[in-house]
Amino acid sequence: MARHVVAKAEEIPPGSRKLVTVRGREIGIFNHEGEFFALLNRCPHQGGALCKGTLVGLVTSDAPGTYDYSRPGEMLKCPWHGWEFDLRTGQSYCDPKSTWVRAYEVTVEPGEVLAKGPFVAETFPVSIEENYIVVEL
Repeated sequence: MARHVVAKAEEIPPGSRKLVTVRGREIGIFNHEGEFFALLNRCPHQGGALCKGTLVGLVTSDAPGTYDYSRPGEMLKCPWHGWEFDLRTGQSYCDPKSTWVRAYEVTVEPGEVLAKGPFVAETFPVSIEENYIVVEL
């Protein structure tokens, strides 16, 4: 899997987010209490800009009239219809068995480590078929 440097850690302080585009995909990078998470900025329900939604906590209930609020700031609520997704996994809490948003692995690395490489140029297979050049992406 290809790695992409998208921001300095200091650009996304705790409690904030940043939208970045990587290989044509808009991705939201979130800093929750010093931990970084990344989700695709597209709600699987109807395609809304998910990462522009509100961060809320998880509300659960084991009986009518009783509620438990936990994990404040770890659930992302879609601004279109309010579907909620776990920042850590992308799992939906509206339809947990079949709906989730793509979550990406995030690491924070010192610049001196990144500067050492190894650097690998992205290459694509090329073939010549009769008089046509074909590039595979």
